[in-house]
Amino acid sequence: MLVDTPSGLSAGRRGGGQAVVVADLVRVRRLSDLEGQQLLRITRRGTGSAIRLRRAMVVLASAGGNTVPAIARLVQADEDTIRQVIHRFNEMGMASLDPQWAGGRPRQISSDEEQFIVETAHTRPEKLGRPFTRWSVRKLADYLGSHAVRRVRIGRERLRQILHRHKLTFQRVVREALSDAGLTVR
Repeated sequence: MLVDTPSGLSAGRRGGGQAVVVADLVRVRRLSDLEGQQLLRITRRGTGSAIRLRRAMVVLASAGGNTVPAIARLVQADEDTIRQVIHRFNEMGMASLDPQWAGGRPRQISSDEEQFIVETAHTRPEKLGRPFTRWSVRKLADYLGSHAVRRVRIGRERLRQILHRHKLTFQRVVREALSDAGLTVR
């Protein structure tokens, strides 16, 4: 046997006399009665967060004696993910089942850039050297990202949100153009 084996690892011998180091099996700690009942309730109902349900299934399967590869096949997840869920449950208990969502990306568009976007959207594309008569969200986002003087990198959904907040829709521009031509829109 190897003498200086790190904690969490155990030593063994292969058939040819070679020493090998093998990781201990990852298992969930012994569940209390209350934890077992709560986990069963979560898995039986199947309502609420899908992430919470899946994590509860992992913990119950581990408590039932299943190995990490077997649990990974059961819930169709990576073995490392299964180990992480089990370790977190052992450390935190039932709180580890709840997903911890981050707050999102910080705002990257300044108020000056937003004003530039709105002014550009109000300007007809022909006046800005574009070969079309109306903006679409895709065309406007492409123009803003390739503008020579003031480049604004913005995704289509974020652009749509800004235009919506400023009550600017391209359908209104189309209606105005049609009404200018003497046509009516139903």
